[in-house]
Amino acid sequence: MGLVIIFALVTLLAVAGTVRSLREKNMLGLLFAAGTLVVFGWFTIMTLINHGFPVAH
Repeated sequence: MGLVIIFALVTLLAVAGTVRSLREKNMLGLLFAAGTLVVFGWFTIMTLINHGFPVAH
């Protein structure tokens, strides 16, 4: 279940990187940040669907 949390944190950092790259008009940074956002965002969504939300004890 920790995998969902890690994927979600990386996805949030990728969102921040994408926004920053857009603001600074950095096209190479935008390419890598958007790629990371797509890949880890997809992993996050699929892991949530497959394994569900982390359980609170």
